[in-house]
Parts: sequence; C-alpha cells; structure tokens
Amino acid sequence: MKTAFVKKEDTQRNWYMADATGQTLGRFASRIAKILMGKHKPTYTPNVDNGDFVVVINAEKIRVTGKKLTDKIYYHHTGYIGNLKAETLKERLEKEPEAVIIDAVWGMLPKTRLGKKMIKKLKVYRGSEHPHKAQNPEPIQLSKR
Repeated sequence: MKTAFVKKEDTQRNWYMADATGQTLGRFASRIAKILMGKHKPTYTPNVDNGDFVVVINAEKIRVTGKKLTDKIYYHHTGYIGNLKAETLKERLEKEPEAVIIDAVWGMLPKTRLGKKMIKKLKVYRGSEHPHKAQNPEPIQLSKR
C-alpha cells in the first residue's frame, strides 16, 4: 500500500467560524490548533500546511477555570535593561482578549516556519462582527458536550 503525500498546491482550504462564548480557553485553543494544522483532515501531512482558516468571534467572552484570572501572568521584555513587564490574565482580557486566544493557540502550534504560516490563518475578533463574510465561513461547534 502506497502512502500518498499531499503537496502544497493540492490543498483545499475552508473557512470556519468559532464562537468563544462560554468556552474554556485551553480546550478551545487546542481544537483550533488542530484545525489550523489540518489534523482534522484525512490528508494530514506533518511537513505541509494543509490546515484551514479559523475566524473566532466573541473573544472577550472566553472563560477560564480555577484562579487563573489572578494567578496566570504574561511576561514580556521590552529589550531595555530591567524592563521585564508582567500582567495578569484578568488585565490582559480587559485590554486585548484577542491576544489571549492567539497566545494560547500559538503555544500549541509548532515553532517553525510552518507554524508561523499556520497562525496567520487564525483571525480573532472581540465582538460578533468580522470582515470575513465574503469567505462564507461555516459555523463549527468546538465543544465536546
């Protein structure tokens, strides 16, 4: 039996729309990462980006469990000496909830050139409005319930 490898030119990309309302952050992000990588397709090939586009709406309505709102801290360094900045998940959700979802999904993708291409197919929006109506994204239910 021969193994068929998918080429970059042969990939068919679909657009999906996921609603983050009431979803748990980590579980939601892992399911999105699976779609971005193309693992939901029978033609999955690890060295080819054959994943689909995902539009996430209502990013501010994502939920987390436990005490993560106060205990989870995001760090970044400005590049200057002594300028390590820190903010909690609660502060970050108030300021930019889109970045919280993007960071969670990025943590589940490969850190290669391929992973950088995959994360560009993720579009996250704060409210229910998005500019991708022309692509006709089909709604997808990402909860296991």
